[in-house]
Order: sequence, then structure tokens, then C-alpha cells
Amino acid sequence: MVQIGEWVIDEACRAVATWPDPITVALNISPKQIVLPSLPNVVSEALARWKVPGNRIELEVTEGVFLGDNGPTLDVMKRLRALGVGIALDDFGTGYSSIGYLNKAIFHKLKIDGSFVRDCGSRPENVAIIKSIVQLAKSFRMSVTAEGVETAEDFERMRELGCDTIQGYLFGKPLSYERANQMVVGLGAKRMAG
Repeated sequence: MVQIGEWVIDEACRAVATWPDPITVALNISPKQIVLPSLPNVVSEALARWKVPGNRIELEVTEGVFLGDNGPTLDVMKRLRALGVGIALDDFGTGYSSIGYLNKAIFHKLKIDGSFVRDCGSRPENVAIIKSIVQLAKSFRMSVTAEGVETAEDFERMRELGCDTIQGYLFGKPLSYERANQMVVGLGAKRMAG
């Protein structure tokens, strides 16, 4: 698992090095990987090897990272943030309550789980939850991503609720690296042309 994780980090840095500057890459990091004291060094070496600034990489972790002894995990995340790497708390609100860790200045983004988003139209309590998450994130100067957006109605609702970024099948399904690269390179060419 560790070697695969290191390979993914290196591949992400290699890819983003060839893409236009505003493009970033988000990587899911397993709870087993985020606790490794060597992770910041692995990320730093990959960034240096491919000459990529840290702010073009975002690591997504789930609330499960807060189970057990959190001191070493917080240290690893702080070291990653010192590299400029973004750390997003993924699937927020679905797992172990991590609200106490939001004030540790390690997260730059909260990602609202798609289960809250998809049921927003039929469950008013989900609207209240999303409003609360957005307000909480903003008070900590974090951005908010709504995951699982599949309809134009969901998109409009999430925008109205104050989400900064919206992701989901409405915009596209997961792609192979080759297809994603074609899209990014095509966008870069269009920008340059006009």
C-alpha cells in the first residue's frame, strides 16, 4: 500500500507539471498513509522532482484519520501544509466528529458528502446541515466543496447555499489519465488561443 501511495503522489506531480498553472490535482490519502512520518518527505521529493509548487496538490483525508492517537497525524498534516499542499477533509459529516480539529489550521477545505447534497431537494434538514457546514468552514477561512452534484437543481442549490466548488457527475464521470490529460491540454490550448 505504501509503495502504491508513493507512486500515486509522484504520478500526480508528474501530470500536474505538464498542465496549465491553475489546474490542481486532488489525491485521496488513506488513513494508513497519512500517519506515516515519511509522507511529507515523499511529497516534498515528488514536488521537487517535477518542479511543482505545493499549492497545485491537494490531499483528501477522511474523518477516520482522527481515530486513535492524533498527535503524530496532526504533525504530518502540519508538515504537509508547510509545503503549501492543500489538505481537504473529505466526506465531512459522515464519520467521526472532527469539529475539534478544524481550529488546528491544517485543513484548507471541507468537502460536504454527496449524501447530504443528493437528498437536499426532499429533506429540508439537509439544507440546514449544509448551511451549518458552510458557515462553520467560512468561520475557519476554509473553502467548501459540495460532492455528488448530479442535477442542475443540485448545482443551483449548492451555489445558493454558499459552496465554493461543486463536483459530481453533472460535470463528468471519472476519467482515465489519458482522457483527463487530453481535456486539460485542450483547455490550455483554448486559453492560449483566445
